[in-house]
Amino acid sequence: MMEATGDDRLGDVTESAPFVRRHIGPGESEAKAMLEVLGFETVEELIDAAAPAVIRHPREFDLEAPLDEPGAYARLAALAGRNRLMTSLIGMGYHGTHTPAVIRRNVLENPAWYTAYTPYQSEVSQGRMEALLNYQQMIIDLTGMELANASLLDEATAAAEAMAMARRVGKAKSNRFLVDADCHPQTIDVVRTRASPLDLEVEVRPVAELDGPCFGMLVQYPGSGGAVPDLVGVVARARAQGALVAVAADPLALVMLRSPGELGADIVVGSSQRFGVPMGCGGPHAAFFATRDAFRRSTPGRIIGVSVDRHGQPAFRMALQTREQHIRREKATSNICTAQVLLAVIAGFYAVYHGPEGLSRIARRVHRMALLLREGLVRLGFETENETFFDTLTVKVPLWSATASGGAAAIHERMRARGINLREVDEGRIGISVDETTTPEVVAEVLAGFAPGGDVPSVDSLDASARPCLTGAMRRADSILDHPVFHRYHSETEMLRYLRRLATRDVALDRSMIPLGSCTMKLNATTEMLPVTFEGFAGIHPFAPPDQTEGYAQLVRDLELMLCECTAFAGVSFQPNAGSQGEYAGLLVIRRYHESRGEGSRDICLIPASAHGTNPASAHMAGMQVVVVGCDADGNVDVEALRAKAEAAGDRLAALMVTYPSTHGVFEASIREVCDIVHEQGGQVYMDGANLNALLGIVWPADLGADVSHINLHKTFCIPHGGGGPGMGPIGVRAHLTPFLPGHPVVEDANPYDRGGTSIGAVSAAPWGSAGILPISWAYMKLMGHEGLLQATRIAILNANYIAARLEPHFPVLYRGPGGLVAHECIIDLRDLKKACGITVDDVAKRLVDYGYHAPTMSFPVADTLMIEPTESESKREIDRFCDAMIAIREEIRAVEEGRADPEDNVLKNAPHATCLVAEDEWPHPYSRAEAFYPAPWCREDKYWPPVGRVDNVYGDRNLVCTCPPMEAYLDEAAD
Repeated sequence: MMEATGDDRLGDVTESAPFVRRHIGPGESEAKAMLEVLGFETVEELIDAAAPAVIRHPREFDLEAPLDEPGAYARLAALAGRNRLMTSLIGMGYHGTHTPAVIRRNVLENPAWYTAYTPYQSEVSQGRMEALLNYQQMIIDLTGMELANASLLDEATAAAEAMAMARRVGKAKSNRFLVDADCHPQTIDVVRTRASPLDLEVEVRPVAELDGPCFGMLVQYPGSGGAVPDLVGVVARARAQGALVAVAADPLALVMLRSPGELGADIVVGSSQRFGVPMGCGGPHAAFFATRDAFRRSTPGRIIGVSVDRHGQPAFRMALQTREQHIRREKATSNICTAQVLLAVIAGFYAVYHGPEGLSRIARRVHRMALLLREGLVRLGFETENETFFDTLTVKVPLWSATASGGAAAIHERMRARGINLREVDEGRIGISVDETTTPEVVAEVLAGFAPGGDVPSVDSLDASARPCLTGAMRRADSILDHPVFHRYHSETEMLRYLRRLATRDVALDRSMIPLGSCTMKLNATTEMLPVTFEGFAGIHPFAPPDQTEGYAQLVRDLELMLCECTAFAGVSFQPNAGSQGEYAGLLVIRRYHESRGEGSRDICLIPASAHGTNPASAHMAGMQVVVVGCDADGNVDVEALRAKAEAAGDRLAALMVTYPSTHGVFEASIREVCDIVHEQGGQVYMDGANLNALLGIVWPADLGADVSHINLHKTFCIPHGGGGPGMGPIGVRAHLTPFLPGHPVVEDANPYDRGGTSIGAVSAAPWGSAGILPISWAYMKLMGHEGLLQATRIAILNANYIAARLEPHFPVLYRGPGGLVAHECIIDLRDLKKACGITVDDVAKRLVDYGYHAPTMSFPVADTLMIEPTESESKREIDRFCDAMIAIREEIRAVEEGRADPEDNVLKNAPHATCLVAEDEWPHPYSRAEAFYPAPWCREDKYWPPVGRVDNVYGDRNLVCTCPPMEAYLDEAAD
């Protein structure tokens, strides 16, 4: 401890870049100790040895000096304050909602929920998967379908997935897809973007004219303008053509309206945003996708199912995993990798907390507000375009009349003066969508805006005379949410305990290191997270007028400049909502670039065999033909094989997709040559940015030769994984590609580089993707500054090499780069152990649960291996604890090898050891309970108790159940 002298100068007591020390795990002494193990004096020497000089291009970030945490918080509060918080009645798929405080505090703001990883390891994800199963059950009940997934990215991309699935599973020969003209405009644009490279023909027509040869139809229910369409008629016309019907539905409206499933729909998509998830200028929001059970193997995204564990007790798992796109690769039909798990969890809990009666009350109140509004407008002399509606009215406004008082423009101006946004449909029509937050006072204000100075009827008088608009045939008659989970937790006390109980069933970063390679599970600092729930960020509609979103505009500009500075790219689009969507958008940009030069025939995409599975899937979606390039014995791209395939492709070569550092966790010295080979043939280089955490400050992707790269904000830039989403995959491009970045049909400047229609169109529903979580990455970069970001990269590489060095005597490290070093992750090889004694990667992964750890990445990119990435956030103490666990497991394997442990009845084969075993009267195993439950000293201090034993995936596949357990299971639980 430094001695207090009493004569300190200000500089002596001011901490330099204090946040950097909080974010980076190892302190100076810890880093020095790790460097000694590796044989280096300084971390700079390590980086010089690990990252070959040929890839380095010395430069500095032009970033401002780092802020401290109070400073960053104040700056973000000021940005949020520059967004004018209005009452937004714009609708178009985005609505005001109340997030129940118990859910906001204990889920949205709780690291136990937002720092968890995708539930690939079932045994440590039981709480999250129960919440997701609730979500699936809610969607199944509301849509009237038989199967629902655990969320997609947004409504528009879910509609595009519905189109793709209809083409895939349908019998019709036609190549045409008919779209209801009353779909949200962003949905129509995303569907068109998706259809173009697949040579699908999209026709937009009024719903009554959806007829003729086609393979599918898409209908909005209710329509974007508010009308409730005749789904029965649409379905009948579709059946006559052998086509499938997809319905984009509003879940709150489905509480009152007949379900699309009952009316004959084949697919139902939509957004669950209004179930407690803030608008956030467009996201993140969980989309849903529901369909018939017959299509379950063609359903995109993840589905949570119910199986049993090795003890026969119910256990949740990710079902239908053979559909995962990293297995199908170039034969994939979708590139979906990320879901919106955290937001789906919130929406599901919203339904659990309110229950069917609460949801019904909310829906009926919203509808009543719309009826009152319609009645008031009629009294004021206005007509509505739609006679039927749930919550939305399209009001006809004559261009010149005493009643209109200046037309639509004047009404909008008066409304904004009153703090209200309405939808600008056109000069003669105005859209109004009420929501859960709409009060009688808001209705009165809207009516006053339509009749300035006039006599506005009172809400009480309107309530006494408002006439219904929904016929009995339109109204829902069946019950919803009958499962006990939607009836148990309506008091805050019960809900609070339910949320805590589920959180304790998971392993997240709040409990221990998550050592997943390729996924960068780093600290998501509280200071970064807090601004997400600032009302000035959370309450903004994505289509609010530009003068109301100046704070968001500045945030986006700041972040674009910082990301460009860190990558040497010329422009960034934030629209892609996931890394996989960034891949897709980047390839579409390349495709459009080639077309602009009269080279639209370029359709071959070269992809190394080691690539992420989403790479070939994205190329397929972008209309490209995948040609796989092999790797050499060291796991690097085979340069000569690449050269031969690039030359063979010639003027058909569109792109190369390459991950850097490689998927094998090393810096490939040949990367510049690889890029040059592609450029010589006229192709473009797409760099998968999954491993950017190993580059910041030492390598700039554009300097390597990359033309476009996605930038995983949920990895390198601290947006949390949220249990499997949200994610963000903005793309950075060189100057010649900026005109082709995604645009948007509603927000004109979504691509400021557009040169009169050069944009590829929209790839997701909102202009800046999930803008509501951009404050996280903004805060991270402002807090870190140049030196902090550089130090984070250095320590990430140091931590990975330290782990490799500690584990090397026990497990072979499969790939090494220059100097025998790795980048930010390492792969340990268990193949010989499997041959020697039958212990598998699965056994090691499940045994780690008993030590309190989530497993590293299993069998990717090489079967029977573990890929480990510690990130810069983990301290030497935590890394040593993980390594101690792995070394102890190696000794447990050795006991099997040497015959000291039973080859089948041992601590590894029986792992994880579920809590239920503690109370058993008899212990049938040859090892002790202490060995099973307390394999390391720290387990006695803070034990993670696995809620289930090893989950039986085979049983789950053979007995597919993707809904909540039956009531009998709850009765059994109560009896116990």
